[in-house]
Amino acid sequence: MLEQSNNNEQPVIPDKRYFTIGEVSDLCGVKPHVLRYWEQEFTELSPSKRRGNRRYYQRHEVLLIRQIRDLLYEQGYTIGGARAHMASESKEGISHCQQLICQMVADLEDISDLLK
Repeated sequence: MLEQSNNNEQPVIPDKRYFTIGEVSDLCGVKPHVLRYWEQEFTELSPSKRRGNRRYYQRHEVLLIRQIRDLLYEQGYTIGGARAHMASESKEGISHCQQLICQMVADLEDISDLLK
C-alpha cells in the first residue's frame, strides 16, 4: 500500500462506475469545494448530477482531476495556463488520431485491392 508520507503517490482508483465528490476528494487529494470550483473553470470536467444535485464522477473525470491537480500544484501552472496546456494536448491527440485513421484507411484500401 502507499505510504501516507509520500504525497506524490495517489491511491489506486477502485473499479467502480461512479464516485461521489467525497470519494474523488480522497482519491485526488483535493477538497470538495476545490472540485466544485474546477468544474466552473474546466469545461471538460462535468460530473453528472442526480438526486438533490449530488455529483457523480466517472473514472475518466477522476483521471482528469488528477491531471489538473498535477498541472496546478506540482508543475506550477495557473488555471488559465493549465486550461491552455490541456487544450493543446487535446489538439495534438486529435491530430495523432486523424493520422492513425488515415493510415488505417490506406491499409484497408490496399487490402481491398488485393482481394479484388
